[in-house]
Amino acid sequence: MSQKVLLNAKEINIILHRLACQLIEKHLDFSNTILIGIQPRGAQLAKRLQQILVSEYKVSDIALGYLDITFFRDDFRRTQKPIEASETKMDFIVEDKQVIFIDDVLYTGRSIRSALTAIQSFGRPSAIELLVLIDRRFSRHLPIQPDYRGRQVDAINQEKVKVCWSENDGEDGVYLVPTQKQPTTENR
Repeated sequence: MSQKVLLNAKEINIILHRLACQLIEKHLDFSNTILIGIQPRGAQLAKRLQQILVSEYKVSDIALGYLDITFFRDDFRRTQKPIEASETKMDFIVEDKQVIFIDDVLYTGRSIRSALTAIQSFGRPSAIELLVLIDRRFSRHLPIQPDYRGRQVDAINQEKVKVCWSENDGEDGVYLVPTQKQPTTENR
């Protein structure tokens, strides 16, 4: 069985603009709002959203950070390969700010739980919201739901949702890929 295209580049662009408009509706000027991309794959989505908000909707001064959750995960010791952490880049304190976590795929909810723990090192936000490109709604292990979602996907556990970005992968696209392995953090 081959991979199935869930979203092509044009559909991703439309969804990103819709998500940007939803953020504007809720947060208006973003003076008290921070976008935080969850490393590694949420960072690219956060960067794209920030670019759209600034260049096309003329929203200025949007705080953007990247949060690594590697050592906050409950399964980081369960892998045989060496752990490689991504960079956390947070040039601000989140105390009393509205934080929007951004990730590419919401699967079990464990990454978001880890992000909730990790963000405490940077202060206590007044509110936390979640934006995801893909919501795998039937795979949740924790009671976590997105506030903003690009597309909802019904995928069985033997299928992997693969998000590709032109900056990293040479193209924009989202694919449903069959896999025979047990789900891990890599099989999102």
